[in-house]
Amino acid sequence: VQLVESGGGLVQAGGSLRLSCAGSGFTFDDYAVGWFRQAPGKEREGVSCISSRGNSTNYADSVKGRFTISRDNAKNTVYLQMNSLKPEDTAVYYCAADRRVWIGRWFEAQRYLEVWGQGTLVTVSS
Repeated sequence: VQLVESGGGLVQAGGSLRLSCAGSGFTFDDYAVGWFRQAPGKEREGVSCISSRGNSTNYADSVKGRFTISRDNAKNTVYLQMNSLKPEDTAVYYCAADRRVWIGRWFEAQRYLEVWGQGTLVTVSS
């Protein structure tokens, strides 16, 4: 059972990146999936999440209108399209998956999420 993130890197402010989160070893389309991030010296915070079928999403206020989450269950992958990136978006981005937690409570329930990836670093230069 694992999640593997990819797509991180260095980008200038105003640029875009697309992160991917690939799941294996479990029935991916039974799970909601979400993204969290942790900047140096800060606590991990929720970014976005998507329901198992992809028909419901949730975003942190800080990324609304700039980030878009989507999923392709045929490929066992969730994507995070990040546009208009800002230096304050710099962080390690983690994806997580869970069958039980309602995405409306996803961010505050992060300690209960079942599966976590290893993270991918996003650096936004000013």
